[in-house]
Amino acid sequence: QSEKELQNMVKQQEEKMLQLIDKSGEVTMLKGEVFHLRRSLQRAESEAKVLWEEVRGQEPKVDTAYIQERVLLQQQVDKLRLLLLEREEEKQMLSDKY
Repeated sequence: QSEKELQNMVKQQEEKMLQLIDKSGEVTMLKGEVFHLRRSLQRAESEAKVLWEEVRGQEPKVDTAYIQERVLLQQQVDKLRLLLLEREEEKQMLSDKY
């Protein structure tokens, strides 16, 4: 009977491990979604920032090509800033690990 109890305990532990693995995969997927949402938010904030600056200093005729160029430049700056932060986080995680 104790062997049967032991088998039941092992089975329960295996089930718990499988649940944790499933949750781990879900967490990884959600982290990926959060990453992409942050990038999208950052792009939208870049566009809004440039457009707001243009509206404040708006002249009767607005050069849309100039505005588009400014939006793209701001997005590149923000992207580089984000990459720098990611590398710094990775570096910190590696230094904490070792």
